[in-house]
Amino acid sequence: MGAGADAGGRQLFLRSLLFLVLPGAPAPLPAGGQLRYAVPEELEHGAFVANLGEDLGLDVSTLSARRFRIVSRPGARQHLEVNLENGILFVNERIDREAVCEAGGTCLLHLQLLIESPLELYRVEVEVLDINDHAPTFPWQEYVLEVAESAVLGARFPLESAQDPDVGTNSVHTYRLSPNSFFSLEVQTRSDSSKFAELVLERALDREQQRAHHVLLTALDGGVPVRSGTARVVVTVLDANDNVPAFDQPSYSISLPEDAPAGTLVIQLNATDLDEGPNGEIEYSFSGHAPARVRELFHMEPRSGQVLLKGPLDYERASLHELYVQAKDRGPSAVAVHCRVLVHLLDVNDNAPEVTLTSVSTPVLEDAPPGTVIAVISVLDRDSGDNGRVSCELGPDIPFELRSSFRNYYTLVTTQALDRELVPEYNISITARDMGSPALLTHSVLTVPVSDVNDNAPRFLQPSYSVYVMENNAPGASICSVSALDPDCQQNAYLSYSITEGHIHGMPVGTYVSINSDSGHMYALRSLDYEQIHSFQIQVQAQDAGFPPLSANVTVHIFVLDQNDNAPVIVSPTPRNGSVATELVPRSAGPGYLVGTVSAVDADAGLNSHLSYQLLQATDFTLFSVAPDTGELRTLRSFLEQDAARQQLVVQVRDGGQPALSATVSLLLSVVDTMPQTLSDFGDFSLPPEASSSSPLTIYLLVSLGSISFTFLLAILILTAIRCRGERRSCRGDGCSPPRCHCCPGSRRSADGVKTSNLLAHPPAGTTAATCLDVPNGGPPGYCYKVCLGPESAQSDFMFLKPCSPPRNNEKDHGKWSQPGQHLQISKQIKQPNTDWLPPGVQRPVLKRYQNPAVWEQREWVEGGCGDGEVVSDTALS
Repeated sequence: MGAGADAGGRQLFLRSLLFLVLPGAPAPLPAGGQLRYAVPEELEHGAFVANLGEDLGLDVSTLSARRFRIVSRPGARQHLEVNLENGILFVNERIDREAVCEAGGTCLLHLQLLIESPLELYRVEVEVLDINDHAPTFPWQEYVLEVAESAVLGARFPLESAQDPDVGTNSVHTYRLSPNSFFSLEVQTRSDSSKFAELVLERALDREQQRAHHVLLTALDGGVPVRSGTARVVVTVLDANDNVPAFDQPSYSISLPEDAPAGTLVIQLNATDLDEGPNGEIEYSFSGHAPARVRELFHMEPRSGQVLLKGPLDYERASLHELYVQAKDRGPSAVAVHCRVLVHLLDVNDNAPEVTLTSVSTPVLEDAPPGTVIAVISVLDRDSGDNGRVSCELGPDIPFELRSSFRNYYTLVTTQALDRELVPEYNISITARDMGSPALLTHSVLTVPVSDVNDNAPRFLQPSYSVYVMENNAPGASICSVSALDPDCQQNAYLSYSITEGHIHGMPVGTYVSINSDSGHMYALRSLDYEQIHSFQIQVQAQDAGFPPLSANVTVHIFVLDQNDNAPVIVSPTPRNGSVATELVPRSAGPGYLVGTVSAVDADAGLNSHLSYQLLQATDFTLFSVAPDTGELRTLRSFLEQDAARQQLVVQVRDGGQPALSATVSLLLSVVDTMPQTLSDFGDFSLPPEASSSSPLTIYLLVSLGSISFTFLLAILILTAIRCRGERRSCRGDGCSPPRCHCCPGSRRSADGVKTSNLLAHPPAGTTAATCLDVPNGGPPGYCYKVCLGPESAQSDFMFLKPCSPPRNNEKDHGKWSQPGQHLQISKQIKQPNTDWLPPGVQRPVLKRYQNPAVWEQREWVEGGCGDGEVVSDTALS
């Protein structure tokens, strides 16, 4: 880089800084300028230009991930490129300044640097510096100049200008003329700072002495090293022509619209010559130092002096054209005179705006927040003034807007949340319109696809599923199919089905059914039995493959349909010998006599369990009939003497299934004159094993009967144990007479001489039985109680007795002794008997059993006996 600087080459400088930070992006550099570099032309590929990563304050390790790049117009050559590994801007292809910038002046390459995540846009200008790679050249190697011998001293003759595509100091800087004694050289400067030479006559010419003069014209540029070009100038001396043409004015200035068509008259020049004849006839032409571009665009009529438009004009390429016109007569020794014509082009609105779309974030995620940058749009109009000012707008009814970043640059951002399921893609119409009259506009369409995110959970087609499966199905058979939809796309819409964990009758649900995770088809893993399970339900889950995954559940109700796979089972009568049930029928039985009932059960349900009975075989069909619904076996008529004493019947029980299943029972009826006191087979209601195992109701009945029997036996054992614990009855006087006071077995006679009895006396009907408890170790008198049980009554009377002793004064709440043969009614609600006098070790079983005050509802005194006993009516004992 230092060597290039020594040669007038590359110079890297930072004039000012300008960059754009889009919404949401950090600002690594201050705003207010423009990042600008300079680089010489003709550098080789890979030459260093600038370190953008360092100058922009970027992390070079993230440039590749953030897609740091140069945005250029479509079709434009990429002269510069960025190395994403180190952030260095380098020459991508050789830059020829003269090809890139045809016009003179500063040659700039405008770069738009784009980096994403977050989106940042930088504007960089790279000035292409000219190097002296071209030497000046003349249009002709030899130029003939005709000068009259009568030319006055100091006459000026413009010479052909040299052309140098370089600019600045590298362009034509001066001219030199080889040494001679007749002519000198003066260098003039045009309005565009270009140079041209004029030959000045310094000594009078004499055609007779020397007809021609040869000089060498050299053009030199200002580059280092200096380059030059030469041309030979041949000055031919002509005979004298007294008058020379003269233009009306030395310089002309006109304006011409840039869209003027070819053939348009630019200007009408007029030169006059006072001579007559051929010496007064004037011919017009462009002077030798007129640029080649001028000769391409304009045409000079040699006789009329009209300047006509020859080629298309372009204000954006050159707004001013400078024409040098010469005029000379047709006489001998004609002397040319010159004038300058300045053609100013007027800009017209002939360039429509150019829209460059740079998509930076497509597709855009549907959950992108409002303000997300989608694209950077640059708009360029090559016109000037109002014709070059552009406005940009979008089509209606779209969730996007344009935000102006800086001149001629816009960012396309979202204005609201997107929904791919509603609109998967947007075709955004962008209209760029200039301010010219008439206005020109450009339409561009930017397609923005919306990328899916997993924002929709699967949805089943039905809120629940009901499946009916016939029992005894084959394992592995398909029973149903569930289906769900997910409006998302790609992997977010890929669904997998599964059965959630659970149990059915204590078994994992996975042992009953399975599901195909891809299709949702469900299969039974076992053969179902209606008699074991009527229905069950499972939860099926559909889950997508998004991140994070979303799921939905649906309940599948599976109902097992009954199949007629169970034949009726006869539970009564039970054959005694294994094949035939026997029954005795009195011969005196009349028509309609109930012999017995055939009972059967069927484990199936519905019509499959609806049983009908019929007499399949009989010794005499006129003698017996079976009720089809109840199975009652009755006689149709009275027995005759000739009727057989033994009747063989076969009763069939048939269900209502399709096909129907049946069972039969054989009955052997013996007709007897006298019925013995025995139970028949119809009374033996014992369930066969197959019936009990197949009917839950039968099992419940057996368990209930067994529990009741066990409870009853246990109660008897407890009562017996209580009564036989060594309790003794002790009665005083005649208060324990057999009708009134019955003592427990083993009770001894008291001190007054009552005998010991080991028998429990049964009192007559309508009387009460008293039980006396002796308190050992000489304690207080016995405690008597009575229990009265009526054989037909559902109520029990339980009588509590106080000690068998005379009443004490402190027992006021117990009333007085009742008179013999009388009963005294007292208060309905009293306190429980005071039994605090019982010594330790003596239990009061009745009071412990009935502690609910609601039991003490009635108390009455019993005449005589062992004391002021209390009789309590307790319906809870029934």
